[in-house]
Amino acid sequence: MSSFVIEGGCRMSGEIVPQGAKNEALEVICAVLLTSEKVTIHNIPDILDVNNLIQLLRDMRVKVERLADNSYCFQADEIDLDYLSTHEFLRKCATLRGSIMLVGPLIARFGKAWIPKPGGDKIGRRRLDTHLSGLQKLGARITYDSVRQLYVMEASRLEGAWMLLDEASVTGTANILMAAVRAKGTTTIYNAACEPYLQQLSAMLNRMGADISGIGSNLLTIKGVEALGGTTHTVLPDMIETGSFIGMAAMTASDLTIRGAGYEHLGIIPESFRRLGITVEKRGDDIHIPTHENYEIETFIDGSIMTVADAPWPGLTPDLLSVFLVVATQATGSVLIHQKMFESRLFFVDKLIDMGAQIILCDPHRATVIGLGRRFSLRGSTMTSPDIRAGIALLIAAMSAEGTSRIHNIEQIDRGYQHIDKRLNRIGARITRL
Repeated sequence: MSSFVIEGGCRMSGEIVPQGAKNEALEVICAVLLTSEKVTIHNIPDILDVNNLIQLLRDMRVKVERLADNSYCFQADEIDLDYLSTHEFLRKCATLRGSIMLVGPLIARFGKAWIPKPGGDKIGRRRLDTHLSGLQKLGARITYDSVRQLYVMEASRLEGAWMLLDEASVTGTANILMAAVRAKGTTTIYNAACEPYLQQLSAMLNRMGADISGIGSNLLTIKGVEALGGTTHTVLPDMIETGSFIGMAAMTASDLTIRGAGYEHLGIIPESFRRLGITVEKRGDDIHIPTHENYEIETFIDGSIMTVADAPWPGLTPDLLSVFLVVATQATGSVLIHQKMFESRLFFVDKLIDMGAQIILCDPHRATVIGLGRRFSLRGSTMTSPDIRAGIALLIAAMSAEGTSRIHNIEQIDRGYQHIDKRLNRIGARITRL
């Protein structure tokens, strides 16, 4: 298990470029299974979750050619279907949450798929009902093997269907969408997720020959086609990393420019940081965060305490609530952080309390942060990263704290943030990897 040693109190200065979007990359890489032709994808982030998925495709005998540091060419013309039911394949899938999105393409093109209960962050219940129910409506037969603890799916031919999703699941929508593009007839998905990741996936599939309309809304209509062809696709900048850098700059009183942030795809994120008193300057497609000696949390118009809560897109992404929470600890004023989606995502706040933060954990979903401004700095501490997003929040806290901190289990951070220590050290941070 690797660790970071962080010397706190260092101000950063300069420019940083966000990596390609992790969540989008996982979706579009799975989509290469829908065609036997070549698919080239640029701006793929060099992170553990994505690299593990690419290796899984190699194991399935997908031809993978690395064209440059962040560009790959995939060709799935000779898939080893027997490998999909092996213990090795199922073991690797069980450790990678994104592997669930292999199911839609596999059952659409080959009529069969096997998938164990997938792994990923331990942030609460992450059920698969939306995925499975949607695929069943398209005609897939699904059985659960309780001995091997895996789902077995079969379909001689998928048929288009109308469906109302029980939740606007991003990965669930992606899975159903990828299956529906090769189903017979028309599929209508209501209450579909409409995040930029899904918009990008839909645009890529249309370039491959799919017929998807309603992109960007929660009502998708898909007219099935017999086959898809190859294409070239570029992954958007990662809005979660961009948001992390905004909060990091403000909390460490740094002057930072985020180059090529993909501003038009950030939705409500910049305005949500402004509600915490952070100046977010748009400069073309770049974002400039000036030095903040202090920042003050707004109140609602009637003077009541500000609430920052997650919501389906175009609401605030739940992946950034951990960052908002930690940034609020050094603001002036109070805020209620309401994490609606996952009941275990706020359980890292005890580590911030040990560092001197004033936080009241109201229940598994809500925490009240009493910001004391710069009057009291956080103290360096030793902690363990429980998941990707809590990990980056703890790193931000350690960078702003007085003294030296250690963060163990940084493999969790590496799953979502590309070479984060090297990139931050280049602009003034002091992070040592052990």
